[in-house]
Amino acid sequence: MNQSIAHLGPPGTYTEQAALFYLNWLKKNKGIEAHLCPYPSIAQSLQAVVQGNAQLAVVPVENSIEGSVTMTLDSLWQLETLRIQMALVMPIAHALISCASSLDNIKTVSSHPQALAQCQRWLEKFLPNVELISTNSTTEPLQNLQHDKTAAVISPSRAAQLYNLPILARGINDNPENCTRFLVVSQTEVDTAYRIASASSSHTSLAFSIPTNTPGSLVKLLQIFAKLNINLSRIQSRPTKRSLGEYLFFIDLEADSTEPKMQSALAELNTHTEVLKNFGSYNVLSNYSNPE
Repeated sequence: MNQSIAHLGPPGTYTEQAALFYLNWLKKNKGIEAHLCPYPSIAQSLQAVVQGNAQLAVVPVENSIEGSVTMTLDSLWQLETLRIQMALVMPIAHALISCASSLDNIKTVSSHPQALAQCQRWLEKFLPNVELISTNSTTEPLQNLQHDKTAAVISPSRAAQLYNLPILARGINDNPENCTRFLVVSQTEVDTAYRIASASSSHTSLAFSIPTNTPGSLVKLLQIFAKLNINLSRIQSRPTKRSLGEYLFFIDLEADSTEPKMQSALAELNTHTEVLKNFGSYNVLSNYSNPE
């Protein structure tokens, strides 16, 4: 079967690299053929899955420098039926792409807000007076770069090759250990065709809102996991967008949701939350190792 994988475009983005990594894994380990479908935004990539225009989406969810990708979290909460099949961890190495003859001639630097933030110290040191312009992706502004000799874009080195553009500087991210975690998302609750073969999953992702803003309400919920010896690897709050001061919470747990202790935790959590969403249990695939 030939599946379609939605991702943030245009071609050359880090998300496309993650999608290609996963596509190659699918072909090698599952014998599944797939093709990539770029979309203008993360939200549209996920909407393509909900609408049935793509079977899977690969979306960034967390960066080691800048933290959570809020558009992904908000879309997961707002869209129904989405389930995480796998997580991918990819290294991120930024390059400064420009047709300018030198750094001195650059007046603007464009890229995705995450990429701009991940290179903040480098920009302050080498390009302190440039105008920073946020775009939907790291490759979107490359398409018109040849027409402006004073513009530069922070983008993957691979994108420079795809668009036949020169690189002025490599490895400009502030932390050389920069990496991003991506999620492989589908509408299917459990689809072993897309998952790492394993007796159990290493992580479970949940999100919930609390009915009333009362002292200790979040602590009581987190204590459910503490008393069952379930470790949290991440917690992130996001506004409910209903009223100032109201929040919902995303948590990642190092446990499989089918384990008895997780079943017990979920049952208790359900009685104390306004809305509880289980995005599924999954394993993590890194480009540094093969989990098989």
